[in-house]
Formats: sequence, C-alpha cells, structure tokens
Amino acid sequence: MTHVMACIDGSPQAAAVCDCAAWASRRLGAPLTLLHVLDRQQYPMSGDLSGIIGLGSREFLLQELATLDEKRAKLALEEGRMMLDAARQRAIAAGVAQPECRQRHGDLVEALRDLQNETRLLVIGRQGEDSDDALQHIGSQLENVIRTMQRPILVVPGEFSAPQSVMLAFDGSATSRKGMEMLAGSPLFKGMPIHLVMVGQDGAEHRAQLEDARAVLASAGFAVQIAIRDGEVEPTLHAYQAEHGIDLLVMGAYGHSRIRQFFVGSTTTNMIRTTRTPLLLLR
Repeated sequence: MTHVMACIDGSPQAAAVCDCAAWASRRLGAPLTLLHVLDRQQYPMSGDLSGIIGLGSREFLLQELATLDEKRAKLALEEGRMMLDAARQRAIAAGVAQPECRQRHGDLVEALRDLQNETRLLVIGRQGEDSDDALQHIGSQLENVIRTMQRPILVVPGEFSAPQSVMLAFDGSATSRKGMEMLAGSPLFKGMPIHLVMVGQDGAEHRAQLEDARAVLASAGFAVQIAIRDGEVEPTLHAYQAEHGIDLLVMGAYGHSRIRQFFVGSTTTNMIRTTRTPLLLLR
C-alpha cells in the first residue's frame, strides 16, 4: 500500500509538516510514514587524518577523533529518533492510528527515490533545518527533491491548518489537464470548492478549456468556479488567491525538457519561494 511520506527534521516547519501529513493521511485513507534522514554531509564518516598528525601523537589523536565521531553520530541518531517519536505522538493526537517511523543515513533525495514506489504523496517543508531564516528562502535540497520525484509533493511553508478551499492553476496543457483529472479522482479535496484559474488573455479557446475542466470536476461532485486573469503568472495567482481567501494552491511542477524547465521551472521555483499557503505540485 502506498503511504503519505512526511520528511521530519529539526526545522521550524517540522510541526506543520507533521500536521499536514496527518491531515492528508486521514483524507486519503492512506497510512502515514514519518521519515528522518541523517545527512551524510552533516554527519560524515571519519576520514584518514594520519598524514596531517605528527608521529608522536598520531595514534592517540586518531583514536580520540574516532571516538568523537562515533559519539557525534550516536547523538545525531538519538536526536532523530526523538524527533520522530515527537512527530509520531503529534500525528496520533491528530487522529492517525498507527504512523510508521523510518530513519536513514545518507542523502535525502536518494532516500526518497528509493521509497518512491511506496509513496502516494510526499509532504515536505519549504526549508530544512540547515537553511537560513529568510522568509522566502527555499531549502537547499527541495528543488532537487521536486525535480527527482514523480509523485505529488505538498510543500508546507509555515503553520498548517486544514484547507477549506483549493485553487488549481490551469493553463489548458496536457499537464494541467492531468492534474485536474487527478484532483477529480482523489478524495484529498472532496467537499471543498475548487477555483480553476487561468492566467492569460480572455478568449473563446481559453473559456472552452476551462468549461471542459469544470465539467469534469463538477461530475466528480465539486463546486467549481472558473476565472481568467491577465498579467504575470506569479503575482496574478497570488492576488487571486488572496482575494478569495483560498487556503491551498495546486499547480504543475517543473517541465521535463530543458527549454520547458527554463520557463516553467522558474515559475515553479518562484511560486514555492513566495507562497504563504501549502502548495501541491503535480507531476
């Protein structure tokens, strides 16, 4: 069975990630897995220092350094276990029956790639514990995670509260139509109003694309509102979201070709950087 996978670390977003993942687990009826990865860059294995240590003290210092590295690794492992246990208790309090905890040592992207077949939805904070405190800073590994994973990714920027309304950034492309069909077939947003918003010139073709999408969502039981707004993508979507008090934004992630990545990828990155609400990225 595929899981909701939540990345837990020591960042300020960890509690919000846990709350969001617990909410998604309940909505989807999917088991919740809490994942903590000990980054090998933060906790590397001991190297060979014999060439820079004097002959008289080499053996003693090497032994001391090895002991310190071992203690540091054990402390990091225990700290991770404590974070996972705290997250597990928080998820149980939120109504998740049996959340699973996993801990790995290595690279976050590699770990998530290995677990991809078990993942239905990935929930991750915008900033990791090694990021600075800048409000609009994106975590150092987040973009690599998004480009690597072929699963929906729910990015949490700060505190989380259960969304009451959803907006899908729709451009009529095959990717956005696929995203719309995913929403129609998923229980994640059942019972919530959905806004289909297209950024571009108002015209018959765009209206027809939106009406077709609205019909699909309406047949799945959603109350749908459509809109076309002219302007730059990022500020226009944010302005519409603020105007209507929408709690969660859904959009396609980075494109696959290098040319598409240059145009679409930059929009995705900017939206992640500037959003104040959870952002669901579809692949």
